[in-house]
Amino acid sequence: MSMSELSPPAAKPLLEVEGLAKYFATGSNWLMRAEPSLRAVDGVSFALARGETLCLVGESGCGKSTVGKLILQLIEPSAGVIRIDGVEMTAAHGEALRAYRKRVQMIFQDPFASLNPRLKAKTIVGEPLENYGLFSPRERSERVADLLAKVGLRPEAGDKFPFEFSGGQRQRIGIARALALSPDLIVADEPVSALDVSVQAQVLNLLVDLREALGLSYLFISHDLGVVEHIAHRVAVMYLGRIVEIGDKTTIFAAPRHPYTQALMAAAPIADPRAKRERIVLEGDVPSPLDPPKGCAFHPRCPFAFDRCRVETPLLTRRGAGHLAACHLKAA
Repeated sequence: MSMSELSPPAAKPLLEVEGLAKYFATGSNWLMRAEPSLRAVDGVSFALARGETLCLVGESGCGKSTVGKLILQLIEPSAGVIRIDGVEMTAAHGEALRAYRKRVQMIFQDPFASLNPRLKAKTIVGEPLENYGLFSPRERSERVADLLAKVGLRPEAGDKFPFEFSGGQRQRIGIARALALSPDLIVADEPVSALDVSVQAQVLNLLVDLREALGLSYLFISHDLGVVEHIAHRVAVMYLGRIVEIGDKTTIFAAPRHPYTQALMAAAPIADPRAKRERIVLEGDVPSPLDPPKGCAFHPRCPFAFDRCRVETPLLTRRGAGHLAACHLKAA
């Protein structure tokens, strides 16, 4: 599978991830025998263009947040390659890593836990600028005021502490902090899941507006398909550490080709109470990443599984223009 097939059409990738894996050692037992590794991420590949939003979706524990941490280099990969603008950054350290982290920032899931309760908002937003030695104190203050305005907060908000804000306002501060260094890519890990439903749309619209105004790229991690449908350009579906389907949003939502994606779509609520959708009920639990099933990891729960699924791991194969799925069932 070439990176061109995993990239959006007619676009030069900003970020390329190839064969990314993360295995966590679980220690040893009382006989000093090594326990099996937990395969949190197991061979993930995709590309992300400038100005694009790629959404990683899947059930809790499928490895999507770990992918985000690997790209941010908060944890080291066990295998694979990460490139930005064609330059490999997998083993970057020192000044190269510092420069990379300036270009790749994060918006966290919990807008309260991610903010230092002892610091005022203006200090939180200005801290990245201070860490990188950018601007004079006066210019830094002006930059912080401009960032707060960009995310919809009044200038006086800078003198308040995190506990004085609502959840949506706190997340706006987190977004302003992520924008401080003018990054190219933002990893957003469930950025609206902790917010009230009435506030989620406001924050999502803000992220879309910022993407259009600043040319940002987002790796947007979510389990909420309604949120994904609103913000995504392309969607990558993960199951047990692997991408099982990837394609543009319209294709994935209208004609999913992997049975797992079909089950996710069938489980999503519909706003129209008169609309009906055939439900696909998956039997059993998600297998343990300590002992993943042989063959297709989804086969123990798949209603269409046959003998080949139990022995051979399917690869991502083309199912249309820019649409790939890892399934032996061609007619899925």
